[in-house]
Amino acid sequence: MAFVYRLQKILQFRMQKRDEQIEAVKQAELEVIKIQTEIDAKKQEIYGVKKNMYKAHHSMMEAHDNYIKHLYDLIEKLEEKKNEAIKILEEEKEKLIELEKAVKVLEKHKEKAKDAYLDEERILEMKRLDEVAGIKHFRKTLELKLEEEEEEMLKALEDQYEY
Repeated sequence: MAFVYRLQKILQFRMQKRDEQIEAVKQAELEVIKIQTEIDAKKQEIYGVKKNMYKAHHSMMEAHDNYIKHLYDLIEKLEEKKNEAIKILEEEKEKLIELEKAVKVLEKHKEKAKDAYLDEERILEMKRLDEVAGIKHFRKTLELKLEEEEEEMLKALEDQYEY
């Protein structure tokens, strides 16, 4: 009979939850990357505006300054959004760690249960082999006794007919 783990459904459920959490962590990482990309784009835009500012007419300086200030404000808001996304990412990672621990506990329990099952199977097999050996020994002993009795009977008959 093959080994059947009695908590297999629970293990599968926990593994499924862990896999779902892995996806949640990936999504949180993608969100952080997306926000960082937006920040980098805004910084690049500021660099471009500053570069063009030197070529622009002096009457446009105030408009450029206002636009650069607006971009810095956007970057600041994006940095806050990124920090929140990083916080969410860390929370998701912590949840993943907990789910990993829960899965590992059950996997370890399954290993121990399987080892115990195999030990029990080995013990039963040894008992069966001992029984077979005992039966063989009993049969062999019985056959030897029967042969000895036959020989004694033949000898007794021979002794009877010799006289």
